[in-house]
Amino acid sequence: MEKLRVWILLICAGNNQRKNKAMLDSDDENSSVSSSSTARSDLMSVSGTDEVQVDKDSVLEQALDALYEKRGSTREKALAAIIDAFNTNLQHQFVEKKFATLLHLCLNSIKKGSSKEISLACHAIGLLALTVGSGDNAHEILEESVIPISQALKSLSDSLKTVSLVECLAIVTFVGATKTEETERSMQIMWQLLHPKLGSNVVAVKLPAAVITAVVSAWAFILTTMDGCSLNSKDWQEYISYLSTLLDKDDRSVRIASGEALALIFETGSIEKFATENKTTPDGSVPEGNKSREGYTHILGLKSKILNQVRSLSAEAGGKGSTKKDLNSQRNLFKDVLEFLEDGYAPDISMKIGGDSLQTSTWSELIKLNFMKHFLGGGFIKHMQDNEFLQVVFGFTPKRKHLLGAEHQMSSGEKRMFRSPNSIQNKARTQFLNKQRMLSKDRNVGHFAVGMGDEDM
Repeated sequence: MEKLRVWILLICAGNNQRKNKAMLDSDDENSSVSSSSTARSDLMSVSGTDEVQVDKDSVLEQALDALYEKRGSTREKALAAIIDAFNTNLQHQFVEKKFATLLHLCLNSIKKGSSKEISLACHAIGLLALTVGSGDNAHEILEESVIPISQALKSLSDSLKTVSLVECLAIVTFVGATKTEETERSMQIMWQLLHPKLGSNVVAVKLPAAVITAVVSAWAFILTTMDGCSLNSKDWQEYISYLSTLLDKDDRSVRIASGEALALIFETGSIEKFATENKTTPDGSVPEGNKSREGYTHILGLKSKILNQVRSLSAEAGGKGSTKKDLNSQRNLFKDVLEFLEDGYAPDISMKIGGDSLQTSTWSELIKLNFMKHFLGGGFIKHMQDNEFLQVVFGFTPKRKHLLGAEHQMSSGEKRMFRSPNSIQNKARTQFLNKQRMLSKDRNVGHFAVGMGDEDM
């Protein structure tokens, strides 16, 4: 009888996933309508919030139990049901009780499962991290996941699996990393996939365009949490040089991802600072030694090359086999990058979430927004409306804080997680804000503009 309920749950999960995808793909008006529908649904359950939560937890626990089954297809369906539950609601009470169990069962799927099971487990772990928010639990997720993910990435036979592993690593690092070294470790794992350092035990593997795009996007996503000055000049030169080569690739998605990553690198101001440091000594004289001169000259050459590439891509004519949509996306993106490199202005983006507006004005914010929309899919709107961690990340405060003039009733688990001054969520919010403040001190937004002469550089 228990197994029958699990199977009914799993069948319903597929239907809910399709509904959620339709919600994200809808226009602003439809998004507002779906939000109103959610509000009405919430209102109907206010009187028995805890009872409803208990029922939801019971359903999730049945799916969790199914992860112990030997049959891979059963575990896959259970993971799909868990993903659907975490996408459609913030499962704080379930996470409070079953955090460690769910994490380790998902990690077991990554170690032993099929490509499909690995992909689903990766997504579940990412959702778990976003649900707990930054703090001790998120840091535990990162530390427990790094080795299994890096081991699984040694086999690049399946694109879906590789993309899922990389995106999971990006999410858990974004939420859980507390030290620069932890973020750099994840970035290096990704970079080794893109641009491996060949040796006796390393064989170059040609990655599909979809994998390159995903890795570049994930790498840039976690770079948004870094102070660029903490990376050494040799690394920056390697990153910029390789990303510049990707701008010449045939696949437009690869070009677009690389263009965004380069814009982010320039936005940090790190390259300009590095060039200045290598151009003069503290007393204003030209430094001695060929390495400093060569490094500075190389940076100047890269800047000029990238500017020419971006200008060309912003005005590229359509070619054989190219679609108008892809071409327009590329042109628009590189027009924005060109304006930023020449004048220092990042694109201003505004999007509707229900009846509220979310705005971005930097490349860092835009890259975070695009990655989170992609990862959450149909759950993006729900998470932006209810997930306090993401609201802090994007500085977004939904106006729909009340239902018919009364505060939305929280379950007892949510009260413990949000209202207590010593709660995990409040500590996580403070920790994340402190990290963002430290980054903002060193990041001069809109500071970089490419000059064409040495005096301007």
